[in-house]
Amino acid sequence: MSTTSATTPPVPGLRSPGPGLITLDPAHTALLRGLDTLLTGLAARLSAPEVTGPPLLAAADLARLDYFRNFPHLGVSAGRFAPDAYDALAAGRPPGDRPLEPTGYVLPSATCYGLLLSLEGADVGADGLRISAAGRCFRNETHYDGLRRLWGFHMREVVYLGTKDGALEHLERGGAFIQETAERLGLVLTRATADDPFYDKGGSRARLMALDPVKHEYSAPDGTAIASVNRHRNFFGERLGIRAGDHGPAYSACVAFGVERWVHALLLAHGGPEQALDRLRAVTATPA
Repeated sequence: MSTTSATTPPVPGLRSPGPGLITLDPAHTALLRGLDTLLTGLAARLSAPEVTGPPLLAAADLARLDYFRNFPHLGVSAGRFAPDAYDALAAGRPPGDRPLEPTGYVLPSATCYGLLLSLEGADVGADGLRISAAGRCFRNETHYDGLRRLWGFHMREVVYLGTKDGALEHLERGGAFIQETAERLGLVLTRATADDPFYDKGGSRARLMALDPVKHEYSAPDGTAIASVNRHRNFFGERLGIRAGDHGPAYSACVAFGVERWVHALLLAHGGPEQALDRLRAVTATPA
């Protein structure tokens, strides 16, 4: 792994551009890149090739997936200034309440949505399909808190589509990788049931989830959730017409990592960026 030296002098003048926004200095950037490289180990273990998802998602597509019934507060819309605002903006006047035109698109709040939508109508076969991707994700939040809760952040996911048994195996192997990687990094994580399923919280699927949880989070000692395993059942397979050969609508599952939150957890465990980089280098120098 190639990382910036822990003794690299800080870049002067770096500051937060606004709430939930941050510029990472060289040491923190080295932690982010090094951790993301380490987390790609799950994709390698599961033979999940790397793909690149779209930077925007059609709001109409997300509506078909109950996104706005489940997460209306998270969506960050992509607008553009109306032509009658151009002159004022060109003259250097602040945007203020200049009119914005809707585009019908939003920024992704999770990496998997774009990947799943791109497979609409596909048949992944009885053997199933695994893919991996990392993307910049965005979420409106009630508050922001350092690296723990950002407006824009990096999310790496490994997604499976196929049979019910295949989805369960995917999550078992993903959960084992999370715990194994955390232990190698000196992180103590707690696994707990989460309460934000991908589908409508008020429907029969949500009532079923209360009896059979579909999402578990792995949290650092301060309560920061840094990874999750998510079982979608065949929700996306049904909504998007994705099939698993003769098995019918595909079951899907994903393992997700919030990379900045892994940086936060490593700093929490080891006291600072230099110590965290030392631990990360030691781990990456020793094959799992």
